[in-house]
Amino acid sequence: MDRVNDANNRPPRASMSPSRDLAAEYRREFPILERKVYLNSNSLGALSCRSIAYRRVFEEQWNDLGASAWYELWLSKLAEVRASFGRIIGALPNDIALLPSISAGLATLLGALDFRRRNQVVVTELDFPTLCYAFLAHQRTGLEVVMVESPDGIEIPLDRVAAAVNDRTALVATSHVFYSTGAIQDVAELARIAHARGALLLVDAYQSTGQIPVDVKGAEIDLLLSGSLKWLCGGPGLAFLYVRPDLALQPTTLSWFGVEDQFSFDPRAARPRADARRFELGTPAMGAAFTALGGLEIIEEIGVERIRERNRMLASDLVDRLAASGLPLRVSSAPERRSAIVLAEHADAPDAVRRLAQRGIIIDYRGNRVRLSPHFYNTLEDNRAAAEALAPGG
Repeated sequence: MDRVNDANNRPPRASMSPSRDLAAEYRREFPILERKVYLNSNSLGALSCRSIAYRRVFEEQWNDLGASAWYELWLSKLAEVRASFGRIIGALPNDIALLPSISAGLATLLGALDFRRRNQVVVTELDFPTLCYAFLAHQRTGLEVVMVESPDGIEIPLDRVAAAVNDRTALVATSHVFYSTGAIQDVAELARIAHARGALLLVDAYQSTGQIPVDVKGAEIDLLLSGSLKWLCGGPGLAFLYVRPDLALQPTTLSWFGVEDQFSFDPRAARPRADARRFELGTPAMGAAFTALGGLEIIEEIGVERIRERNRMLASDLVDRLAASGLPLRVSSAPERRSAIVLAEHADAPDAVRRLAQRGIIIDYRGNRVRLSPHFYNTLEDNRAAAEALAPGG
């Protein structure tokens, strides 16, 4: 069978030996690492050879089959993507909706949530602004947004969240990992807090899936949003929405991918799917799905638990190196609540990022803080190069 017509065609995989560390096993999968010290996975995960190969398969199928690729190959590839992300978070494939962005996922959810009796949403000041903006924009309709403040600018004490939740709270919406500090929140405890007052929990897992284990069923999470862009190493253009199967939320934005019998093309019968796919919006970006699948496969091969242990070691080493260089750190004081996002204050963070980029070291910044994020493919040598370059006089 022609390679581009083989629906089961997969790019070659690395063979994994337990005796070798993850960087030794997988660095060759990521071409950028041959040329750069790449410590910016919290912004964009490195592109793998496998994702590149999948993207080429997509282009060849498009060129060879045209529109018939949709029915013969591509719909099943979307199912693979749902299934792979589902396994990573402990969910079934039909619990997952594919979307173009977190913003799109929030928009569809806002149309499904009922704020008539409970008109309050609880967020925190450390959440990524998009999460807050979605709800703040609805204040003109009577929605009350309660923002929980952080006492140290690094973490949000759970008792402060609990104090903000009451009988008018419809939703607690917050991050698993804070983008601005790397601190990890206890999502299972957040679910308990929300459910104790009859509210739902929405977890923004964009900065956690792929680096921090999450079990949506074990933690009793109601709704979870994530994307392929960062720690899943799948690039932009694809987001994921997990919806707890027994939630009777019905979107008011409905597309032809979100209805039963979508290929009947019946304009008079708008019957939403019974599963999470009722939240899907229009024709998916297939190129993004193919690219994402390469990253998802690698994360599954390794396992998030193993990635977490590797990243914990790398992040701890980086914390020690930056502290020794005299840079004030902005991370959790509790090592178990630290992710692989490490922030340090810097007198001129934008200039430091530009200066390191000229030396082939890729990091980023937020405000007056430089932000570094080692992933499983990084090494202690990467950490050393970045820390020495950031040190005064480096």
